[in-house]
Amino acid sequence: MNGKEVRLNRILKNGKAIIIPMDHGVSLGPVKGIVDMDETVFKVVEGGASAVLLHKGIIRSLKAVPNCGLIAHFSASTSLGPDSNKKVRTGSVEEAIRLGADAVSLHINIGCKTEPEMLLKLGEFADKCDQWQIPLIAMMYARGENVKDPLDPKNIAMVARIGAELGADIVKCNYTGSPETFKDIVRGCPVPIVIAGGEKADNDRAVLEMVEGAMKSGCMGLTFGRNVFQHNNPTGIVQAIVKIVYDGWTVDETLEVVKI
Repeated sequence: MNGKEVRLNRILKNGKAIIIPMDHGVSLGPVKGIVDMDETVFKVVEGGASAVLLHKGIIRSLKAVPNCGLIAHFSASTSLGPDSNKKVRTGSVEEAIRLGADAVSLHINIGCKTEPEMLLKLGEFADKCDQWQIPLIAMMYARGENVKDPLDPKNIAMVARIGAELGADIVKCNYTGSPETFKDIVRGCPVPIVIAGGEKADNDRAVLEMVEGAMKSGCMGLTFGRNVFQHNNPTGIVQAIVKIVYDGWTVDETLEVVKI
């Protein structure tokens, strides 16, 4: 056993992940669902989230220690800036350890003009994570001037593989829309994958079908932000996700039993 295994065990449950990223305040501001961070963190933890993912300032501001894994996010850009695709690093591995975080995450956009800088930082950060034995989650997206379709399975397969090649312990990427196509993404990535939730979905079935499809594909789990914290019942939607990820329920079974 090593330090990474110990810390990974804190952000996973039975080897699977239900991670709720709430780093959106930097890029979008205090949007619905993340105005009162203490309340929202409590609700998603109550639902059964295995970890929450937050910027360092939010971690420091929480009034209570979350009863789940804690991931420090160290990438940022804003919707008001000159290039929202350029993610800059906002912290260090040492800082994450001082904060008590169990893992760290970086956001990397492949296909934009600042891609080389982000790749360099990912590689350097992965080395630091190895030194301190803290897990690294790489949020890998196909975004920018050279990307015609960010949801093209070939693009998703490429960005997932890049994250693994450059040292991530877990890769987060977009879901292709079907288990059949996403199985190829999972096979081509030598480290575990968690899927991104994307834009807020219109209904609960669409969210849960994405979860079910990802788990059928062999994913480690998911990282859902807006589809959880902007839900009218964050605790309920997480409880529904738990039934599919950990208990193997179908979407229909889940919707019949769990009150969302």
